[in-house]
Amino acid sequence: MPTFIPPPMPTRNGARIVGKGRVSAAGPGPDVMAASTLDSDRVLSSDGQEVGKIKEIMLDVQSGRVAYVVMSSGGFLGIGDKLLAIPWGALMLDTSRKCFLLNVSSERVKEAPGFDRDSWPSMADAHWGSTLHAYYGAEPYWAAVEPVTPRH
Repeated sequence: MPTFIPPPMPTRNGARIVGKGRVSAAGPGPDVMAASTLDSDRVLSSDGQEVGKIKEIMLDVQSGRVAYVVMSSGGFLGIGDKLLAIPWGALMLDTSRKCFLLNVSSERVKEAPGFDRDSWPSMADAHWGSTLHAYYGAEPYWAAVEPVTPRH
């Protein structure tokens, strides 16, 4: 009996996937991955600069969607860095380079609103989230997504 492998789900607000591993990956990934495998992945800006590393993946528990990635930027070994919430839909997973791509310049990331480890924003606040999504040019993750019919 042939094994059914569902195709990648089209989405308007999820992270896109590029790179040679996109087609050839066996086992989990890159379409479905353990969040822990993404910890400390590099994030590159549109001008090719490393702008940070992933520290947390934030889930909207009620919808079951990935909401944000918390990225550490600047500093050295976690000292003097600032944390940035990046909308999941603003990222692209590059399986060839094993990193995430963010379609904003490194200068824009430096100017981005951030927070420190002891003072996190209320990530469930729709106003805060709308402002953040607009800053990165991403559609809010809570926006309606059309139903997808799996291909067989």
